Amino acid sequence: MDRSENLVPKDSEPRIHPTAELKACKLGRYASIGERVVLREVTVGDFSYFERHAEAIYTTIGKFCSIASNSRINALEHPIERLTQHKVSYRPNEYFRWLGVDAAFRARRQAKAVTMGHDVWIGHGAVIMPGVTIGNGAVIGANAVVTHDVPPYAIVTGVPARPLRPRFPAAVASRIEALAWWDWPVEKLARAVPDMQEMPIEAFLDRWENDAI
Repeated sequence: MDRSENLVPKDSEPRIHPTAELKACKLGRYASIGERVVLREVTVGDFSYFERHAEAIYTTIGKFCSIASNSRINALEHPIERLTQHKVSYRPNEYFRWLGVDAAFRARRQAKAVTMGHDVWIGHGAVIMPGVTIGNGAVIGANAVVTHDVPPYAIVTGVPARPLRPRFPAAVASRIEALAWWDWPVEKLARAVPDMQEMPIEAFLDRWENDAI
């Protein structure tokens, strides 16, 4: 019997810390939501996880994403063109009994959703601004402020975030994209983990590009 059969998790249900706050969210298999995480209208892909005190709103997150503590995805936009940028103008219901949420401003925020690919790492304290798209395999450095789209397999750092270097040469990144390992069944993933740990990336690709099971 293949030993990897015993490594496949038995329970694929998402894990949500009791202090986390989620509203209108969709969580994939094996997703994990940490302590005091706040999510609003967020889709989280299989195996992706949020560490403590992170926040996200109006965001679609791919599979196998690692989101560090104190990060903020789709940071709140204020209507700075109005008389006041205070929330009294767009959430007056918090102060006045008969005044409701500004539906137009909410729709404006929803239209600037953040999209994150697979296998993205968001570093500690990073801030992702509205409307940004982050490609597969990208790395966002700790405390970076991301104001523009990030290409696949790029490492970006700083305020505002700028490219530091690619994770892999372009030819290797293209092979990883084609492999689409994030879509593998869990049984195949379990078999591949030891090779992920031990093999150089190109040797891993040589081995697994030809594995049809």
